[in-house]
Amino acid sequence: MAVPGNAITTPLCYRPQASVPQFTNSPTVIVMVGLPARGKTYISKKLTRYLNWIGVPTKVFNVGQYRRDAVKSYKNFEFFRPDNEEAMKIRKACAVTALHDVSAYLTQEQGQVAVFDATNTTRDRREMILSFAKENGYKVFFVESICDDPDIIAANITQVKLTSPDYEDCDREEALEDFLKRIECYKTNYLPLDDERDRSLSYIKIFNVGSRYLVNHVLDHIQSRIVYYLMNIHVTPRSIYLCRHGESELNVVGRIGGDSGLSRHGSKFASALAAFIQEQSIKELKVWTSHMKRTIQTAEALGVPYEQWKALNEIDAGVCEEMMYEEIQQHYPEEFALRDQDKYRYRYPKGESYEDLVQRLEPVIMELERQENVLVICHQAVMRCLLAYFLDKTAEELPYLNCPLHSVLKLTPVAYGCKVESIFLNIEAVNTHRDKPVNVDVSRESEEALDTVPAHV
Repeated sequence: MAVPGNAITTPLCYRPQASVPQFTNSPTVIVMVGLPARGKTYISKKLTRYLNWIGVPTKVFNVGQYRRDAVKSYKNFEFFRPDNEEAMKIRKACAVTALHDVSAYLTQEQGQVAVFDATNTTRDRREMILSFAKENGYKVFFVESICDDPDIIAANITQVKLTSPDYEDCDREEALEDFLKRIECYKTNYLPLDDERDRSLSYIKIFNVGSRYLVNHVLDHIQSRIVYYLMNIHVTPRSIYLCRHGESELNVVGRIGGDSGLSRHGSKFASALAAFIQEQSIKELKVWTSHMKRTIQTAEALGVPYEQWKALNEIDAGVCEEMMYEEIQQHYPEEFALRDQDKYRYRYPKGESYEDLVQRLEPVIMELERQENVLVICHQAVMRCLLAYFLDKTAEELPYLNCPLHSVLKLTPVAYGCKVESIFLNIEAVNTHRDKPVNVDVSRESEEALDTVPAHV
């Protein structure tokens, strides 16, 4: 994105106008603060993924990307010297352009939270953002990442910074030397948030990737959710294993929900899962199940302690529990069509929606973030919700994620995302995945409604 020609002269934060009133549900701008290689973009992306998952429309605005779009080619650290006036103008113009885009997102695109991902290390830059927010009626919450642990900084530079577009086709040692000089350029003018001078601001300071926190003046529900989330995440290498229970007796006959036990093939899967887990030699693995018979029977075969979570129970299909899709179409054709029209938000009569399920699973996600290696034995809808969180899937994609029986998904967090490995344990099982039909109209024929129903006994 090229910076508009008048971007530098547009007095975005100095317009002589009255500030907009700030309401309880006013949009929030999360402002990252900190030197390069302190995990700001990692925090920005992870926090955005979480907020979107719980239903708060959020978007990251990375000022570094605006700079790359404006300058096209990066030469060296000299661009970031505080006495490089021409570069300083470009960098300010990029920040102003990003703030314009923040405003467009929060006012025209119904966004609720914008994450302004930049160093924001000077008081002037933070004052500019605060003025912009005041004029538009936005709340501001600062997230400052402070790190003086050389091992953490070195790991971050190696994993993320040396692979950035700035150092494409560049010798690794030269790139490292240049980036360290870039950090020194920022150190010259870096003024951290001050506990006295900035005591009226809302912020969290994160020291050395979570060894200590300082929280100040939390204003509302969203800010408290942000603080709670940031105080639960960690960067310790680990893997999360997700799988469904073994095939159940109701799966075989195409009935949804219920609390049946495992089928013959389901029991074979439980044994195969036990062998697979043993082969992996996973350090201090924790095993979680729902309160439902089919997950408990699957876990029993492992021969290890496991923890039961009611929150991991399958989606409640209400009046449709233990029915076949054909029976739902026969008895509740309108409900069947309405669910196909908006599967994420549709709530079964006397039951739940996927949206309800996400809210129910939030404590599970929080605890997964706190833990290291975990095996979660759960259910189709539950696994879809958990997977959507880790893979950053939209509400529209979530209910159609394919989570087959008798497969294990190994999720390993990496720099800005998650590596996924799918392992099929080679035990036969029925297919329970139903794609969205082409015709979702209430007046459709039964054949059209049942077009994508998987085969069953």
